[in-house]
Amino acid sequence: MGGVRHYYGADAIRHAEAPLLASLPDGALMRRAAFGLSGAIVTELRSRTGGVAGRRVCAVVGSGDNGGDALWAATFLRRRGVTASALVLNPQRVHRQGLAAFTRAGGHVVQSLPTGTDLVVDGVVGISASGPLRPDAAAVFAAVEAAGIPVVAVDLPSGVDVQTGAADGPHVHAALTVTFGGRKPVHALGECGRVELVDIGLDLPDGDLVGLEAADVAARWPVPGPRDDKYTQGVTGVLAGSATYPGAAILCTGAAVAATSGMVRYAGTADAEVVSHWPEVIATSSAEGAGRVQAWVVGPGIGTDDAGEGALRFALGTDLPVVVDADALTVLSAHREMLHGRTAPTVLTPHAGEFARLAGHPPGDDRVAATRALADELGATVLLKGNVTVVAEPGSRTSLNPAGQSWAATAGSGDVLSGVIGALLAAGLPSGEAAAMAAFVHARAAGLSAESPGPRPAPTSASGILGHIRSSVANL
Repeated sequence: MGGVRHYYGADAIRHAEAPLLASLPDGALMRRAAFGLSGAIVTELRSRTGGVAGRRVCAVVGSGDNGGDALWAATFLRRRGVTASALVLNPQRVHRQGLAAFTRAGGHVVQSLPTGTDLVVDGVVGISASGPLRPDAAAVFAAVEAAGIPVVAVDLPSGVDVQTGAADGPHVHAALTVTFGGRKPVHALGECGRVELVDIGLDLPDGDLVGLEAADVAARWPVPGPRDDKYTQGVTGVLAGSATYPGAAILCTGAAVAATSGMVRYAGTADAEVVSHWPEVIATSSAEGAGRVQAWVVGPGIGTDDAGEGALRFALGTDLPVVVDADALTVLSAHREMLHGRTAPTVLTPHAGEFARLAGHPPGDDRVAATRALADELGATVLLKGNVTVVAEPGSRTSLNPAGQSWAATAGSGDVLSGVIGALLAAGLPSGEAAAMAAFVHARAAGLSAESPGPRPAPTSASGILGHIRSSVANL
């Protein structure tokens, strides 16, 4: 897949910076980054206050390069007529060149947050730091938050882990995070507000942690060609629902219908209900009599009894791609041997509780590492649901999909997602791409569904999300 967004760890960024630091004059790379940072702050000031000159900005400055970035940015802001101050947390370890330039430009070093501050720059710690804010910094940003002053973070909000996005204790709540050279995992996994990337000329290779862009999903979404028919576009088989949960079958099957233009076959006890909602579906009561399919979706609402276990064994016993969701994941956690020897693509779609049953432990703070480990252990693609969906392929790259909202956290939403994944697998997409693309469109559909009443987002439902799958694809 081309055109994806890449995320880089701290070591990769430092490695890419090394040749530039060696070839450029001392401090030039920092000034380049800080100039981009100052431009982002100018735009933020204009949008919030209507102007730049005379506005009040305070940089909270820690030790190290992030403090230097903040000081140089404040220096450039002074040249634009901004009243700039710097609250230096550790005067003994401040970036000397940045501080000298700042004071020469007329900036003021202060001991506390000035009254009337319009915007605060978080330059406390950078990508090498870990752990929560120390007490002095925590006190400053508690006051900032209490005053309702917007924060622009340098590289990442201080106190938020660069690799996991976790915040274990006091941390900065940023309205905008400005980062340099390449995005880091925290920018997808953590609370960073809006994220802007400043190009400082780093030569970064393609990484193994990526995020999809709308244009790339649009380019890869199945579109029928002039020689295609309903069979060549992919036939999705759905094993879902029961007398207790017929709605799961309706949602999952309807999502498969909405995702592509092929065919959907349903097998299960909710066949009458499914056909009453989706007359285009070919429905039968048994998997053996369903006919030929190109992929199976198994699990939503099937129960964890012998019938549910039988449906999962049937699907995994084929040489076809299979999506395992919901009740089937609970069955699989007790019968992991079902995956032994399986070579066809398998996609597992657990939420955190189902993940804990499968792996024997919760995903923890490092959701990326945990998802990768489970994918490698089981030899299957694992999609860990959440506000940021993590999709890991065994021994391959991992995709992150930040939803940007939490409207998809509603009953039955996962049934819709599994149906979309199954349709994309049936259309011939590789398992990791199918899962990541489905998560992308599913999140878009949840957002559109929440916004559809207008004039502001309102509670939605799985049926509402399903109803916006097609418009989400159309609007990519």
